[in-house]
Amino acid sequence: MDNRVKAFGLRVRYFRKRLGISQDDLADKANLHRTYVGAVERGERNISLLNILRLADALHVTAKELFDEDIDNQEHLK
Repeated sequence: MDNRVKAFGLRVRYFRKRLGISQDDLADKANLHRTYVGAVERGERNISLLNILRLADALHVTAKELFDEDIDNQEHLK
């Protein structure tokens, strides 16, 4: 899969862990399946705009923040 998709997934994981919630909790809040959220975090899914917005809302961030490359430089993602 494209490196940008993997980087997006790492950002989702970063924000999820920052909130201290599990993949199950995030999936429930975003009205998505847990295995789907896991696949997104691993960069295995080319996620739709609607699901990006659902995840952003559930994570209490903007969709823009999920694409912010500056976050990639944080230690949490390495």
